Amino acid sequence: MGIRFDKLGVVIAAIAAYAAFLAPFATFRANRIVPGEGRFILDALPVVSGPLLLALVVAAIVVALLKTPLALRLIASVVLLVALALAIGAAGGFLTPPGNTFARISPASGFWLLIFAFTLLLADVLARLELSPFVRLAVLLVAAVAVGALLASGVWDSLSILKEYTNRADSFWAEARKHVTLALGSLVAAVVVGLPLGILCHRVEALRAGVLNVLNIIQTIPSIALFGMLIGPLGWVALHVPGASELGIRGIGTAPAFVALFLYSLLPVVANTVVGLAGVPKAANEAARGMGMTDRQRLFGVEFPLAFPVILTGIRIVLVQNIGLATIAALIGGGGFGVFVFQGVGQTAMDLVLLGAVPTVALAFVAGIVLDAIIELTATARRKEAIA
Repeated sequence: MGIRFDKLGVVIAAIAAYAAFLAPFATFRANRIVPGEGRFILDALPVVSGPLLLALVVAAIVVALLKTPLALRLIASVVLLVALALAIGAAGGFLTPPGNTFARISPASGFWLLIFAFTLLLADVLARLELSPFVRLAVLLVAAVAVGALLASGVWDSLSILKEYTNRADSFWAEARKHVTLALGSLVAAVVVGLPLGILCHRVEALRAGVLNVLNIIQTIPSIALFGMLIGPLGWVALHVPGASELGIRGIGTAPAFVALFLYSLLPVVANTVVGLAGVPKAANEAARGMGMTDRQRLFGVEFPLAFPVILTGIRIVLVQNIGLATIAALIGGGGFGVFVFQGVGQTAMDLVLLGAVPTVALAFVAGIVLDAIIELTATARRKEAIA
């Protein structure tokens, strides 16, 4: 019997091998804006740590490449991710000259590719294990606690992204609040407006095509263009409507960003509401009608509960979408993590870009996992009720 290779493992092994042996692991900069010098694993880490990390990577590549048990693949991916997290912190301390406060050490392409490769391996293992929603949430919580512990321990303090954070800690949390407020606030507004509109589109077929076509057109407008288009109308409102400017409505700032995100959010909410209600079995509706239930009672007692998992899927799409799009709000003074992204681009300081990009990606990732678990739990509960 010959050696059996895992198809996804071949891809993971190729990425990991390239990242470990051909791509730089860390970047050294004399200061925050000059071009960096790439350092490979053996050059970026102390004498013992470098070869040890390479040995772990090679062992994990073999585990990923062959058709190995899921337990072994799980252990290999977790060990490598922890080792990489510790190694990049060690590289920061090792490469920074003693007493030098200007030097900047940041993860290079090799580090990010290794993280991607073994996160892909971990995700594949978790998918094959078919974990329950509660277990997936527990895994997410453990990962969040582990990252928090590493941040609190100071292992990563020598990395440039943490130095950028230290210099901007107060503004970071202020922009974080703005980012979350924009994403969640526009989502809530879209749900409040979109659910009744979706119900109306489901009940009135003549209205459905027109509303969905308009929302589809809005969805195709590039985000920056939509933000710009709203500056004029909201500026006019601020000037001519009494009390509007006192409420924060103006041509630039939070108002146009909020309105744009709200408009982008409507299509997934309305469309999924229509699809969810259309998917309610006719037998359930007929049974409810036979019991003497009114249209209102059937809507809230039968149709809406059965359609809720599909509607929740639309809400998940909106939340993840808005977390990403809220980054663009910084271009018109709306704040959020985009402030650091565009400041970093303007100053050619990539670590400042990462200070805005990394938490944005992390928020979207967490939101997706949490809402996926809620959707699955809701769908399971509905199926159990239907069987009962």
